Amino acid sequence: MDAFSLVLVVLAWVFALLYLPKIIKSLRNPLKLPPGPKPWPIIGNFNLLGPLPHQSLHQLSFKYGKTMQLRLGSYPVVVTSSLDMAKQILKTYDHMFASRPQTAAGKYTTYEYSDLAWAPYGPYWRQGRKIYLTELFSAKRLESYEYMRREEMREFTRRLYSNCGKPIELKDYLSHYTLSIISRIVLGKKYFSASESEREIVTLEEFQEMLDELFLLNGVLNIGDWIPWLDFLDLQGYVKRMKELKARFDRFHDHVIDEHNAKRKSTKNWQPKDMVDLLLQLADDPDLEVKLTKDNIKGLTQVFFFFFCSFSFCSVFL
Repeated sequence: MDAFSLVLVVLAWVFALLYLPKIIKSLRNPLKLPPGPKPWPIIGNFNLLGPLPHQSLHQLSFKYGKTMQLRLGSYPVVVTSSLDMAKQILKTYDHMFASRPQTAAGKYTTYEYSDLAWAPYGPYWRQGRKIYLTELFSAKRLESYEYMRREEMREFTRRLYSNCGKPIELKDYLSHYTLSIISRIVLGKKYFSASESEREIVTLEEFQEMLDELFLLNGVLNIGDWIPWLDFLDLQGYVKRMKELKARFDRFHDHVIDEHNAKRKSTKNWQPKDMVDLLLQLADDPDLEVKLTKDNIKGLTQVFFFFFCSFSFCSVFL
């Protein structure tokens, strides 16, 4: 072997000794992911999350840093408690993180991700946001509903006064008051009856139960969402409950939409009076970028009841 070949061999060995470990390490972590705990097979790092996950993540951040990687079931998840990183995620690169994961709750309880809370970022989401801002939540439109809010406030105080001197649970009265306002603004009237003797599509108690179930199922940790190959087993029974709830809401929404359509056809010079009317009118608009289907109208309507559920949850702490 000549001197030149010997030098090449020596340089090759030096290169291998110095850089090969770094190359192997980079191949194992090509995206330069942040540090994190070693995951268990199948479940990943779910074993590290206690009954209060936010506190568990806070404790883990002391060990792995403000930005760390976890593996929840089959999916890698990056968790950050850094203010600068949160600003980049929520402001600088918000378009990249705007979409929520497509879970069973979004599929079954919001009509294939039709409401804005679950809809992926794209033409439909942007159109829905524009409809909310310019049509449903415009200052003029909200002002036109002021008489409804006044009437329901009078009814709210009347109900309180009628029980003067008796112990009451204010949460129930506030929930009824808020639901009544939302129903009249969104649907045009209260589609629930206060008792079974009154004729309506559902009783107040049944409707409240449906909303509580809706709120609960949109917050549960469904194993099938995180370990897809176990999804068909529905180990916790959540998907079955979601399908049953969807059937109940379908019956309710179909009744509301059919009644609104009947009024549109029977009324001369019809003008929209509530948000379902507005959505039905927009569904006939040929200039919409994304045509609204019946399920889209149901999903866009149902998001208002998510707001009600959130209010009811907060009112528990009054």
